[in-house]
Amino acid sequence: MDIHLRSSVFGQLVRLVTRNRYFKYPDEIDHTLWTASLPNQPTTNPSESTGVVEGRQIETRKADQADDGGDQIVGWYGPDDPENPQNWPDGFKHLIAFQMCILNFAVYIASSIYVPGAAGLMQEFEVDETIAILGLSLFTLGYGFGPMLWSPLSEMPKLGRSGIFFWTLLAFILFQLPVGFAPNITVFLVFRWITGFCGSPCLATGGGTITDIYPPAQVPYLLCIWSSAGILGPVLGPIIGGFLAPAMGWRWTIWAFTFLCSLVLIIMFFLFPETSASNILYNRAKRFRQLTGNHRLQSQFEIDARNHTLKDNLSMLSRAFTLTFFEPIVLLMNLYAGLLYGILFIWFESFPLVFGGIYGFTLQQQGLVFLGILVFAAITVPLYLLWIRKCLAPDLTSKDFKPEMVLPPMFVGCLALPICLFVFGWTSRGEVHWIVPVIGSGLFSIGIVTLFNPLFTYLGITYAHVAASVFAGSTLFRASFGASFPLFAHSLFGQLGIGPGNSLLGGLAILFVPAPFIFYHAKYGEEIRRWSRRAAS
Repeated sequence: MDIHLRSSVFGQLVRLVTRNRYFKYPDEIDHTLWTASLPNQPTTNPSESTGVVEGRQIETRKADQADDGGDQIVGWYGPDDPENPQNWPDGFKHLIAFQMCILNFAVYIASSIYVPGAAGLMQEFEVDETIAILGLSLFTLGYGFGPMLWSPLSEMPKLGRSGIFFWTLLAFILFQLPVGFAPNITVFLVFRWITGFCGSPCLATGGGTITDIYPPAQVPYLLCIWSSAGILGPVLGPIIGGFLAPAMGWRWTIWAFTFLCSLVLIIMFFLFPETSASNILYNRAKRFRQLTGNHRLQSQFEIDARNHTLKDNLSMLSRAFTLTFFEPIVLLMNLYAGLLYGILFIWFESFPLVFGGIYGFTLQQQGLVFLGILVFAAITVPLYLLWIRKCLAPDLTSKDFKPEMVLPPMFVGCLALPICLFVFGWTSRGEVHWIVPVIGSGLFSIGIVTLFNPLFTYLGITYAHVAASVFAGSTLFRASFGASFPLFAHSLFGQLGIGPGNSLLGGLAILFVPAPFIFYHAKYGEEIRRWSRRAAS
């Protein structure tokens, strides 16, 4: 277990305090081990060798230097190197993935659990409904913009992922104090945005962590489970908040997820190691230079970064923005996901109008109607995983595999979503039993699972080397639309009514139906990928 503890925050602090006496790396114990990670000794002519970087096999070259014989690239000790995240035991990998899922769930639930307590906040601070909804919108915007900074930073080998996860989560928890104890609406809204910003790394970089530790054939399964944990957050939030807010006040909706995140923080302190292979090799090269005094021992990153200018470093920090807005695949997919996300968020705003206004449910009962979505999700997710196992997994190892092969479930989702909106809108009437719109709302789960999971998998496969930055752009689009659409929900349903309002949303969803088919089409899908310079061929 030492090999995993030593790169956690706890392990690094112990090493710092004891001056590396405890949690030593293997090369600090066996001083001859460093030679095992090097390719053949450099010669006067450049030679090629094979190394493993970020868990994937790539070709590396030893750079020539005029006088000192050239660089010596520090790589893995061998294919079974225990420090390579791809070689970690499955149980430990699952523990890391579990932490990502719980954190993903906790941050997403933070956005919606507050909504049932909005009435109490309006009364205490004497503000209207639009201002109260800003508490949801600003938090959503915060976790949309956060990954645009955190994800590129996590892909820098000098920093890695574990430290960013831990310290931003700590800030997220501490900044909940001014939210929960807010003396006025201004303090509440400002810190809702700040906490969203600080809590955001897991929403995008979590996908990068999964690609760090799992082989490509297993990534689709884990991405599905990770993203499904995010779906549970907005669904369970109103249920939990619906009971907490009336009984204990709106402030306890803040403390509930803060306690959960504090528990995750304690676990991460001890049991969340560094998963970035580039960071592991970068630190290994630093230790080798200290051990041997040989400054030609370099990681691949250090060789690549030797000629980087300030412009190059700024470009790396802005990677998430450039990938999001200048890679056609990423832009189109994110625009599609963002618009759908906005429609879903504004649709959620009609639930109190239907079940509170039409059916006369209490606040607690209004939260329970979201169980219909949860039940359908519990059915849809296993079926989607079964499709991966039976249909997708055999293709992943085929030489004819193309990223578009992960998209067929979207054919179901793009139809299920408008059907859900139409059924929900036109059955929400006093003469129709409430169970009918609840069942209709359950179709939402089919749409969300079979739309967003293939989309994440497609982007993760196509941009595996910069997955965290790509997922950050996807989070930004979804958060931007999700934050802005609810602000005009009251006007939409107030002027059009429940049926016509949901029909308008359903009509917009129908406009998106051709998108998955266009991306899947053999001609158009590959052509769009060719437009994208950094996409996998």
